[in-house]
Amino acid sequence: MKTWFCKGTLTAAVACLTLGGAAPAHAGSCSNASLNGKYGQTISGEILPGNNVVLPQNGVAMTNFDGNGKFTQVDFVVIDGTNQSSKFQTGETGTYKVNSDCTGSARINYKNGSWIDLELVVVNQGREFRTVVSVLNMGGKAVPANIGSSGMRVDSADGEIETTSN
Repeated sequence: MKTWFCKGTLTAAVACLTLGGAAPAHAGSCSNASLNGKYGQTISGEILPGNNVVLPQNGVAMTNFDGNGKFTQVDFVVIDGTNQSSKFQTGETGTYKVNSDCTGSARINYKNGSWIDLELVVVNQGREFRTVVSVLNMGGKAVPANIGSSGMRVDSADGEIETTSN
């Protein structure tokens, strides 16, 4: 009985180590294809345009990733309590790169020539992502910012809308 218990414990320990070692390798395998489809985002943070001026920013966006490094986006942003438009802004385009370790970067290009560089992480097997602004360029001028976003896929990778049943 004692020998059987020891062998069983040893077998279980080896199985746990083997499975535990495989999980991080699988969890870390990402690529541009990890972001594919429509993602709804919340955006929040602050723009710091000058001497002790802090402007809170909040917004929402819908981003459509193509799985190959390009995306389109619409957003609605409020800065310091003022809507930046009367409706969702359209025509935003961008590029992104997702590394195998699920980190990456992106650039949003606006019609007026402004752009935003983002650092990102892909989480939850590509169903979600998080970003932080690394460069905010408005009108050809870099503006300090402390802005981040969280995005969640609203459709499946093959374009079908995900639904839940009760």
